[in-house]
Amino acid sequence: MKSPRLRLALAALTLLPLAACGSGSSDAGGPVTLTYRIWDEQQKVGYDKVMAAFEKANPNIKVKIEVLPWDDYWTKLTADAVAGSGPDVFWMQVTYFPEFATKGVLADLGSLGLDTAKYHPNVVASNTYEGKLYGVPKDWGMPGVLYNKDLFKKAGVEMPDKLTWAPDGSGTLLELARKLTVDEAGKHPGEAGFNAAKTKVYGFASANHSQTQWMNWIESNGGKLIDKPFGKYTFNDDASVQAVQFGVDLVNKHQVSPPASQTNPPTGTAADMFKGGQVAMYPANNALLPFVAPEAAFEIGVAMMPEGPKGRSANINGLGEAVYAKSKHLEEAKKLAAYLGTEEAQKSMADQGFAFPALKGDALAQGYVDFWKNTKKIDVTPYLEESKGTTFNMPIVTGWTGFEQKLNSIFNEIYLGRLPVKQGLDQAVTDGNATIK
Repeated sequence: MKSPRLRLALAALTLLPLAACGSGSSDAGGPVTLTYRIWDEQQKVGYDKVMAAFEKANPNIKVKIEVLPWDDYWTKLTADAVAGSGPDVFWMQVTYFPEFATKGVLADLGSLGLDTAKYHPNVVASNTYEGKLYGVPKDWGMPGVLYNKDLFKKAGVEMPDKLTWAPDGSGTLLELARKLTVDEAGKHPGEAGFNAAKTKVYGFASANHSQTQWMNWIESNGGKLIDKPFGKYTFNDDASVQAVQFGVDLVNKHQVSPPASQTNPPTGTAADMFKGGQVAMYPANNALLPFVAPEAAFEIGVAMMPEGPKGRSANINGLGEAVYAKSKHLEEAKKLAAYLGTEEAQKSMADQGFAFPALKGDALAQGYVDFWKNTKKIDVTPYLEESKGTTFNMPIVTGWTGFEQKLNSIFNEIYLGRLPVKQGLDQAVTDGNATIK
């Protein structure tokens, strides 16, 4: 959930006059220093190596890496855009992209002549506006099901070849979650004497989280979040209602997931419960692994997201390397962004275990897989296999950044069982479409 300071900053962005793309120019002669802004302190270590290679090949360009925490990142980026003093190159995320692209903050990167067919199509789409590329595809992450192998062994069960679900509760997911859910007396949901108030281990963490939870239920049941990029929200149709109801039922009806009072944002603790051995299966983006794996005192397995009635459709979150349209060193900034999209740069980050590269190809992604297998004993191959199937982006629409807090409030009530799913989705779609410009 965004801070009031961030919401005010984003509101200021709407007042920004359209920037003249390509207005920046390079200083004549002498070395140039570019500012590269990111939000992940852990990845800075990897980019120190990447930038060293770039600077060696471009001795007249120096790169200063600036790291800001997530909320501060967007607050300052918005304020800098309004003031006309943004960083030269910076990370762009899909839900923020429309706000910056439509206000002319981002430079058109068409002049780089990138072959976009070499990158994952979802990552290209999430950096494209009106047919023009405004971010060099950087990397991608997506949800998979992390599971506690120790709890599986204790329950005497194995992860099936594939997890499946349906709105009526049929499928391997619920069946498995029941076997893994146990109260203090050793009883499972559906057994006489099971006490949900004294659950010791939950089989699955179903919670109000859009990217790793209910959006995937919707798309895998045939629903659609939006009608088209930069279009309207549509997730209140029957398929979407059934899908969200299934996620809620895992909590309130089937009792295989923690109560929403413990997992609802902004103070949700599903990740902590998984790390603490209280949850057996936990949907999580692979980007969360560096924060989960070090604190888990058990072996972690990874499975693909469950298949719904329409198959598996999983969210993919691709980042872009954006260039500030008013950069004083526009050509050098574009040169850096282009380099960050090369095999050399993306292989370096993959081999260091930071991210799956946006460039397609198993050979390039294998470095990321090998890192996690060799250093953490975690097989992340299911994430890679998922990326080759049906995937979808977070909604590419204007207004999301201002709508997200209201959306979370509505879904919090839905997961608590205090707001009927159909009523809640109707309200969310109405409120969301009112924010689209």
